[in-house]
Amino acid sequence: MASRSAAARILVVEDEPDLVTLLRYNLEREGFTVDAAGDGEEALLLVKEQAPDLVLLDWMIPLVSGIEVCRQIRRNPETRDIPIIILTARGEEGDRVRGLGAGADDYVTKPFSPRELTARVHAVLRRARPALEADTLSFSDVTMDLKAHRVTRAGEPVELRPVEFRLLRFLLEHPGRVFSREQLLDAVWREDSFIEPRTVDVHIRRLRKALNRPPSKRDMIRTVRSAGYALEAESASSP
Repeated sequence: MASRSAAARILVVEDEPDLVTLLRYNLEREGFTVDAAGDGEEALLLVKEQAPDLVLLDWMIPLVSGIEVCRQIRRNPETRDIPIIILTARGEEGDRVRGLGAGADDYVTKPFSPRELTARVHAVLRRARPALEADTLSFSDVTMDLKAHRVTRAGEPVELRPVEFRLLRFLLEHPGRVFSREQLLDAVWREDSFIEPRTVDVHIRRLRKALNRPPSKRDMIRTVRSAGYALEAESASSP
């Protein structure tokens, strides 16, 4: 299983259960986390609740067409940068132009090779979000080596427990973006549905303590009142 893309979340929007199963199998083999929606309304709701790192979007889906889903994602300032690959049986040049014109980053015609599709997913992620395809994540003076499972700040080692490591990794992959406690729970503790949202605060405090050791390490984690947390180069917030 590929480790470099393990944190990337893919939303598959497809109303054919067999194809969803095939896509899920091949994407999870590559290390991706896969969510699925069977119609356009559900897809837009899932994108709003937990923005994925990439959307695989079938053109012909119930309720709201794939093209309209693509347009709505692009019109929303909070989701407009999410990479989108359209899947469709419509292979005419005019259809391709229409799909790309609606804001899609790539266009794959059915039937397709699973290997080719996963290669295209990796390629789109590399262009759109290089951090998700990297072996090392860096932001400001913090560096995370994903293979060696090591973190340094200003060249000094930072000792983290596994949960704080995953939490920092997620924040490093999305610097500057504010995430609610619920979103962080879903991203970092996704296998455990019994964790309380306030648990996030405990681990944020631990992460701050590890990152902000003297001498004079500025707090990089910004607390946004009633909203959540964000990783920033300089933060004036308090834990």
